[in-house]
Amino acid sequence: MQSGLRQALRSRPSLLLARRLAVPSLPRRTIVTKRYTAEHESVAFDDATGVGTVSITDHAQSSLGDVVFVELPAVGTVVSQGEQIGAVESVKAASDIYAPVSGTVEAVNEVLGSEPGLLNRSPEDKGWLCKIRLSDPAEVETLLTHEKYVASYEA
Repeated sequence: MQSGLRQALRSRPSLLLARRLAVPSLPRRTIVTKRYTAEHESVAFDDATGVGTVSITDHAQSSLGDVVFVELPAVGTVVSQGEQIGAVESVKAASDIYAPVSGTVEAVNEVLGSEPGLLNRSPEDKGWLCKIRLSDPAEVETLLTHEKYVASYEA
């Protein structure tokens, strides 16, 4: 019986070789790069998906005070880096939101329509503004690192 099995395997060397070389697929490593603008927006870019999650910084929300209204871009809108994409209104002031990167808006945080105060409680996490599929991922590298961003408003 075993000699019959060996003989069958010898007649199909590619099958035997394929079984020996089969390697379980490894998960792809994803790198998320977070960068900032001097206008207090941030983008967390996921290189695996090509999508950047846009938010305002904690420093921005603390400067604004209690947020009462958020205007966001429409899904499908094509934006250019530096272009106005929305606005945030607080009890103290109103501030425009600018696209930190170029691309197409793929999603907006609908929760902010009914809970604008989420920007104060979790500006860079649950209070994200929109998700943009980047047309030029190299733009992320032109933005400020966290250290340079902090230095820009502490100066």
